Amino acid sequence: MTQEQMKKVLEIGVKLSDQRDLDRLLEEILSCVMELANCDAGTLYLLDGGKLHFKISRNNTLQNYSNGEGMPPVELERGNVCALSLLENRTIRVEDVYSCSDYDFSGPRNYDALTGYRTRSMLVVPMRGRGGERLGVLQLINATDEEGRVCPFSRDMTLVLESVASQAAITIRNVGYVREIKELFNSFVRVMSAAIDERSPYNANHSRRMARCGERFVDWLNARAAERGEEPPFAPRHKEELLMSIWLHDIGKVTTPLEVMDKAGRLTPLQEEIIRSRLSAIGLVNRVQELEGKLSGSERELEDLRVSEALAYVEEINRTEFVTDRQLEYLEQMRSRSYTDQRGNRQPWLTGEEYAMLTIRKGTLSPEELESMRRHVVMTDKLLSQIRFSPELSHVRAWAAAHHEKLNGKGYPRGLKGDEIPCEVRIITILDIFDALVAADRPYKKAKTVEQALKILGFGVEDGELDPELTRQFAESRCWEGLYDREEREK
Repeated sequence: MTQEQMKKVLEIGVKLSDQRDLDRLLEEILSCVMELANCDAGTLYLLDGGKLHFKISRNNTLQNYSNGEGMPPVELERGNVCALSLLENRTIRVEDVYSCSDYDFSGPRNYDALTGYRTRSMLVVPMRGRGGERLGVLQLINATDEEGRVCPFSRDMTLVLESVASQAAITIRNVGYVREIKELFNSFVRVMSAAIDERSPYNANHSRRMARCGERFVDWLNARAAERGEEPPFAPRHKEELLMSIWLHDIGKVTTPLEVMDKAGRLTPLQEEIIRSRLSAIGLVNRVQELEGKLSGSERELEDLRVSEALAYVEEINRTEFVTDRQLEYLEQMRSRSYTDQRGNRQPWLTGEEYAMLTIRKGTLSPEELESMRRHVVMTDKLLSQIRFSPELSHVRAWAAAHHEKLNGKGYPRGLKGDEIPCEVRIITILDIFDALVAADRPYKKAKTVEQALKILGFGVEDGELDPELTRQFAESRCWEGLYDREEREK
């Protein structure tokens, strides 16, 4: 190996070691090897499922490049030169495929007949990992001399290419390991996210829908930037980091009590049943008083009407999104009413605790329950602090834990505002609010239409809570379409 060749091999090694994307890596390998061998064409195969799969091919003369899509795999049979090279772990050098009868060269000959190309010299180099596992094959065609004439591959170059093929195999294997570990981690994240969502039937598919919607929105933003001739705002790793944050944004809900997460009404089921029983008992007391002559028939009917009205009001208020002033006035009147129980004690129609829960203006949670629910973002931050994220995912913890912050500083848990809230967090917040509004699986409200949800997001912009430009772009992107139809809701 000459000093110049040694220098090139080292440069190739450095170049390959920096690449983490498998497709780009395969391109780099074939390009580097063809340049080193000074050859006209080349193909890289990878072994998968007991067959050699055509991954990438170049032909400089024909100015042809292919990623192998649609090409049939090569069986591991000894009659095929690529398969034999891998099976026997040896480099095969052929001076002229048309004068060689040791292998089946019908493929190159058919290719030549179709394209007018002339395949002559060939070098087939197996790629194996450190442990000897078979990974694939490099097939190089038509080496050229300094004057550009086709010639055989030299024996010295064969040794050089074997060295590079060995480096390439190790790099491919390492990238494969990274991809496998990464996919394992991603699978774990998806499982954990699904477990959090499935923990409550009223939160099912929330993170999955957000992730799908978020991916579409990011792709839309990238496409719009490309149309303007600008760099995409979300490169692949940046996009991956954002999506990971979305998948993990609610992981802290693993510590939120189910009775809070699943609370469909302002009253607990037990409180609701106690009120029903109490009002039923009041009706029975009225009947007894009628029999005792303490109430006339018309008075008892009027009292029964008041009891029925009270029960209807309680059931309506318990599950309404907003309590009106009229409803508050009625609850005040109801609280002031009392009856005599079987022991002769005066009892209120509505206890102080029941009154406090029913007069919650918005939502179903008391201040204490709301604080318990809000703690999920603190727990998200705490749980994610235990994960050693790679540098490419270094913002996941902070972004996921900040999805309830608002630009006007009225969010939680830290009350961040303005530029303290990154663009990525602003996107997650919009996605989270939108899904909460249009989702049909929330116990405390009916699903909003898309138009209603967008209008509410607009109110958030007016109140200084949400990013105006991102909210406008989100609405324009229509990235939610198809995610909230009936079939999706039934999953």
